[in-house]
Amino acid sequence: MQEFLSRLGRKVVIVNLDPANEGLPYPCAVDISELVTLDDVMDGLKLGPNGGLIYSMEYLEANLDWLESKLKHDQSSYFLFDCPGQVELYTHHNSVKNIFAQLSKWNFRLTAVHLVDSHYCADPAKFISVLCTSLSTMLHVELPHVNVLSKMDLIEQYGKLDYYTEVLDLSYLVEHLSLDPFFKKFHHLNVKLAEVIQDYSLVSFVPLNVQDKESMTQVLRTVDKANGYCFGDLEERNLQAMMSAAVGADFQFSTTLSVQEKYMEATGKTVEDEVMDL
Repeated sequence: MQEFLSRLGRKVVIVNLDPANEGLPYPCAVDISELVTLDDVMDGLKLGPNGGLIYSMEYLEANLDWLESKLKHDQSSYFLFDCPGQVELYTHHNSVKNIFAQLSKWNFRLTAVHLVDSHYCADPAKFISVLCTSLSTMLHVELPHVNVLSKMDLIEQYGKLDYYTEVLDLSYLVEHLSLDPFFKKFHHLNVKLAEVIQDYSLVSFVPLNVQDKESMTQVLRTVDKANGYCFGDLEERNLQAMMSAAVGADFQFSTTLSVQEKYMEATGKTVEDEVMDL
């Protein structure tokens, strides 16, 4: 995503908030390892990986002045925060939620992007578990939220996944689970879980194949709408553009991205740079 945004001319800053990340595969402007690392916590406090990650996030929460000092140098950039993958941090624990809340107070317009491996769609029981986890995370984190089914290039060979991305009538999955002798005895529980998910009617997924430009564009479009970037002043959106986006001008958004990318390839400059030159 950093490479994709850079080609569109956006100034991108990546912030690594995962203390377990080693050998980062991307240019990192802010790295939590300067403050705390998972290995040091596990060795020093004799904790396991899960306990170590929880302690690390609590330590970061207690030292938010360090994070603020690192972030204030790039206020005009588009930030990508790489967060730990431990699910408990987003469903039960409050440190990450509190960190996000403080970032919002510092005028960051945040969107939580929840990556889910698409292979979970191959198993109805795993998929219902993913739906419950996604819903719990959305309610606990309290941010605009985009759920993404990643690695779609590996799973689409088994058929279309429209059913899974839109999270349609879950009774189909419940009936399918009843065919399994093990899950049949949990039929009533599965029915109730499906009812909870459908009653909230919040969970849906955006498919992502990082090898496909259109797929990347769709994810970016969804995130930009969630965090308000497409309505902001960073690209000098006017009221007319904002209203057109509000009524569903997905075509306009895609066209703009395409034009920006072609302009970059042709001139090596962003549209914003050309305006500044003029």
